[in-house]
Amino acid sequence: MTEFEPAARAPIEPGYRFSRTHAFDEEQVRRFALAAGDDNPLHHDAEFARGTRFGGLIASGTHTTSLLMGLTASHFAKKGNVLGINFSVDLLRPVRASETVLIEWNVLSIAARPRGGSIIEMQGWVKGADDRTSVLAHGTVLLNEHN
Repeated sequence: MTEFEPAARAPIEPGYRFSRTHAFDEEQVRRFALAAGDDNPLHHDAEFARGTRFGGLIASGTHTTSLLMGLTASHFAKKGNVLGINFSVDLLRPVRASETVLIEWNVLSIAARPRGGSIIEMQGWVKGADDRTSVLAHGTVLLNEHN
């Protein structure tokens, strides 16, 4: 799980991007789904999943969206105090349990708050090696940057 750091001290403004890759595997997909309370056999029963149109285990939506949201928290926590305000996601296609994906966010807007800090709106996605988007997201965070 490598995060690709934008240029050192780059200002956060529209077009600012940050990303990392993530390699899924069957055991990780199985454990995450069960820990999240997702009993869908597509996420933990390899034999069952092989007999479906997916041909094998797929990551749960809670797994892929957690990775997206987690990246915002981890990235912005290096810059200051961050608080997630709102996230919405569209699950467009499955993420296979053996897939390596790119998780990326792009800042759409940033607005200063009168009481301090900035509201940052972003669009994010999870893309497979084929560059097709599996998960599309919109997120808003509050950031109080370190001085």
